[in-house]
Amino acid sequence: MRDPLIAQVARWAREIPGAPAYTFVDHLGDGSRRTLTWSRADLKARALAVRLRELAGPGDRVAVLAPQGLDYVVAMLGTMYARLVAVPLFAPGLPGHAERLAGAYADADPLVVLTTTAALPGVTDFLATAPAPKRVVTVDTISDLLADEWEPTRIRPDDLAYLQYTSGSTRAPAGVEITHANLTANALQLWESFRAMPRTSVAALWLPLFHDMGLVATVAMPIVGGNQAAFMDPVAFVMSPVRWLRLLSEFDDVFTGGPNFAYEYTAARVSAADKAGLDLSGVKVMLNGAEPVRPAAIEAFDAAFAACGLRPEAHTPAYGLAEATVFVTATGRGERPVVTGFDRDALRDGRAVPHTGTGPRSTLVACGRPEGALVRVAGDDGRERPGGEVGEIWVQGPNVARAYWRDPARSAETFGAVLDGAEGTWLRTGDLGVLYDGRLYVTGRIKDLVIVDGRNHYPQDIEATVQEAHPAVRRDRVAAFAVPGEETERLVVVAERSRQGWEADAEEVGRAVRAAVRRFHELAVHDFVLTAAGAVPRTSSGKIARRACLRAYQEGAFV
Repeated sequence: MRDPLIAQVARWAREIPGAPAYTFVDHLGDGSRRTLTWSRADLKARALAVRLRELAGPGDRVAVLAPQGLDYVVAMLGTMYARLVAVPLFAPGLPGHAERLAGAYADADPLVVLTTTAALPGVTDFLATAPAPKRVVTVDTISDLLADEWEPTRIRPDDLAYLQYTSGSTRAPAGVEITHANLTANALQLWESFRAMPRTSVAALWLPLFHDMGLVATVAMPIVGGNQAAFMDPVAFVMSPVRWLRLLSEFDDVFTGGPNFAYEYTAARVSAADKAGLDLSGVKVMLNGAEPVRPAAIEAFDAAFAACGLRPEAHTPAYGLAEATVFVTATGRGERPVVTGFDRDALRDGRAVPHTGTGPRSTLVACGRPEGALVRVAGDDGRERPGGEVGEIWVQGPNVARAYWRDPARSAETFGAVLDGAEGTWLRTGDLGVLYDGRLYVTGRIKDLVIVDGRNHYPQDIEATVQEAHPAVRRDRVAAFAVPGEETERLVVVAERSRQGWEADAEEVGRAVRAAVRRFHELAVHDFVLTAAGAVPRTSSGKIARRACLRAYQEGAFV
């Protein structure tokens, strides 16, 4: 694709003007469906771009503080049409994200804010305590007649398209500079990996549009082939996950995606009565990414919906990160997920050795192979590790962003890595992984490793043990991390209570947890905290925010 992705919108407006482009299912409002055809999407984007050009110039930031919906899509397209830099955020009031919104907004320092009439009161209150923009524009009040004043401008591949603020699982969120070339490359990589059919395949999603996966999969990828995107609000999914499956059931060739917890949550919450009428035979790809993919989640989801026509090969484990726009690797379409058991002790020592049936076992799900990018596993010395050895995952390709916004030191550290014997610079992901049998397995985060007496322990392994140790521990709401000790680091575990465990004795639960961790990991738990539901911090993509949990623990937040 020679032209920037955004230019494709105008192309589809010419070639298939009446075809549906974006459909929003408003479960939280009047239950209606609203659709933008390609001609309407282009018209509204041009109209907004005319208004934005009156207020700002190329390179100025435009923050999107709007709820999920068609206006959000128009805000992103219009900002890119105007050759401004979009900052996809969210309307104030999203529970648990106030600090993230304030930090990202201040860092981006936008000249203009885009919102909707309904969200304007909350935005006004938020801006009373934040740096004031030049103008607040309500997208839904822009007159379509302004589109007649539109004069196209050339968008260069290296122009910034938007700032994607990271979810901040290990450090403060930062704005990743995504160029039009990055977005174009990654949307195409994802589209080709899914083997989508032009003008036929449909994206059906609930992911938040301010998150990298939601933005690229919902807004950008359908532009590649003139496909339709049907989406809803994430809250609508959480309230009733069967809504997601019903939306998928409407199409004969549909792809979707979500973090691992969404598959576990859906399998557990959708009743037998809800399954009546579901037809998931048209689901070609169900991307599973944004957090560690658990074999149990795949098995539970497949078992729950096999009778609804879901094919096992539809489940598609993947790996990506905001610094690579979003997408890096995925299991091939039509290929069943590959689950491999490794010797836990060997893996902890940096070697991927198949489990022989005796001793501790780590079961990992392969995240597939790269699509349009290079992936290497590097050691601390900057040399490539051979297959089967654990190291840091490095990525190089047209989808890799150029820098963090206004942070040259961190940018050089992350985006300027040099691999011995290879050309160009590489992205250091901060993730540990191994290439085994040609597939990428992600083993953990470097900064999350628990190192006790010189031995490495992956926190997700400890967390999996803890959540199985006692029914009072809520699944996927456990954080294991290390705190400094006199001679070595010490292990701390914070876990939320499950619904059925609200009356359980904390001391009893603690004894069970300590015994399980000692038995399976040969580790002593320095401190175990059983806390209320919702207390363990999570990122915007649903991952456990271990660094944030550590800070909260050190500040006495769990007392």
